[in-house]
Amino acid sequence: MKYAKTIATMYQLVADGIVPGVTYGIINHGAVLSDNFGHQELVPERLPLHTGETYDLASLTKVVGTTNLILRLLVLGKLSLNDSISQYLPEWQSPQVTIRHLLTHTSDIVGYIPHRNELAKPDLISALLNLKSGPDIGKVIHYQDYNFIFLGWIASKILGEPVQQLIAKDVLQPLDMLNTTFHPCNISNVVPTENLVGKGLLRGSVHDPKAQILGADCGSAGLFSNLSDLLHFSKWLLGEVRYPEFLSDEWLDQFFIDQTPGQLKSRSFGWILRQYKDHPYILHTGYTGTMIIIDRQAQQALVFLSNRVHPHPTNQLFLPRRSQLIQTFIREANNDYH
Repeated sequence: MKYAKTIATMYQLVADGIVPGVTYGIINHGAVLSDNFGHQELVPERLPLHTGETYDLASLTKVVGTTNLILRLLVLGKLSLNDSISQYLPEWQSPQVTIRHLLTHTSDIVGYIPHRNELAKPDLISALLNLKSGPDIGKVIHYQDYNFIFLGWIASKILGEPVQQLIAKDVLQPLDMLNTTFHPCNISNVVPTENLVGKGLLRGSVHDPKAQILGADCGSAGLFSNLSDLLHFSKWLLGEVRYPEFLSDEWLDQFFIDQTPGQLKSRSFGWILRQYKDHPYILHTGYTGTMIIIDRQAQQALVFLSNRVHPHPTNQLFLPRRSQLIQTFIREANNDYH
């Protein structure tokens, strides 16, 4: 069976206690192979994982939501890649930072915010806008949530609504992602994340601390979704379903091209850009244990949903095992196991 090694790798994650459970979907030239196994929750009680459950996407919000919102603004001519972000956020003191820098994580934002996760919303906003760009702008990739928080604020300045409302209306609805939301209604259908000391189990509330504080004004995290919506989204990026009125084929092509100012070869708009042999593929991960991989040339994709922060947030074993899963999938996607 194709993908036997990928599926075995995911099962081993659960067997080794790296994650409580896994929901996955693999797209192979339009055919979908999907399953779920393990537990959604281990504490305070052990609950099995069921089909159709919703996950906290964490940073997948950046590529599912905010990136597409910004690209729509570019298509509509309301924004330009070379615009200084100071045009939209005048409090920001490093005008050399552009929209392209934010989209590709090449802004090199430096500075320290004491007690950042304990600040009130106005104080956090002020502290973020008082950060600056460092000397390596455009030269290095420094993955930072701040880039996409700023992009969300810029979209809000242009369109006059909080970024999360804009994503719901201008991205999720046009792409028919009807199960994707910032506010899950059926909490019992949401896979819980961390079990917080003194607060209990997080279920249906965003895990990311900055997203908790910023609420509707956070474009870096906050979305919840399920496998079916993310498979539909992946088919759109593969070109299997089309929304030309949302983004043209020419704009979709841009996701698979190096978009960094210095041609650093590892970032497109929002997505991590990698090469396998002679062609590019894109992927993105979420801190909570989520991931999407899109190999358009091979017409293969993987949606991987798990929970790395349950029951314990310090789960360093997850990262090397996730890297192993990525490599295994890409090799199988390209028929490279013999």
